[in-house]
Amino acid sequence: MKILIVEDEKELSKSLEESLTKELFVVETAANFITASEKIDIYEYDCILLDIGLPDGSGLEILRQLKKAGKSENVIIISAKDSLDDKLMGLNLGADDYLTKPFHIAELNARIKAVLRRKKLKGKQRLEYGNLSLDIEERRVYVNQDLLSLNRKEFDILNYFLFNKNRLVTKTALAEHVWGDNIDQADNFDFIYYQIKNLRKKLREANTNVKINAVYGIGYRITEE
Repeated sequence: MKILIVEDEKELSKSLEESLTKELFVVETAANFITASEKIDIYEYDCILLDIGLPDGSGLEILRQLKKAGKSENVIIISAKDSLDDKLMGLNLGADDYLTKPFHIAELNARIKAVLRRKKLKGKQRLEYGNLSLDIEERRVYVNQDLLSLNRKEFDILNYFLFNKNRLVTKTALAEHVWGDNIDQADNFDFIYYQIKNLRKKLREANTNVKINAVYGIGYRITEE
């Protein structure tokens, strides 16, 4: 799961990033309106933590941009402002939750997971496809109820494919979603090939009826056999 933190308070942003990384999220940050706006225009995120009081613009304007673009990112506003008007404005513009500073990291983690369950999984905790079952919170994958051992990136790749069942997933989109900002340092996508090669082998050996198909020169598509 990929999260964008839009927060200009350096210490808070760093604390959130460290905490969410420990929860095995892929985390990116933006310290101002311009950077946040650019990232949202280019990339997709599973959840956006949005401070509405940015030094060079309003987070509410970012919500307006998301709404205008028809994007489905899940937004949780994190703000020092606790007025009813601010909350109603944010929620009316499409935010899914509103958390007033200061808050406990544990509460934020719980709210992120609740939003993802509600929006991505329609209230469920597992993604199911064929004889595969993927538990989002426990980060476990089962084949016919038997546990399948995957490393972190293999799990993230499979998770992304299952959210995009029967769709063509480009190498670029997959790399950006699973590796985040670090993808800019890569010279090529060979590392994706090797991760998917290992994932395919594990799926095959576990007798899954789900297959990851390569679309030459473009990317991959997961299908049920």
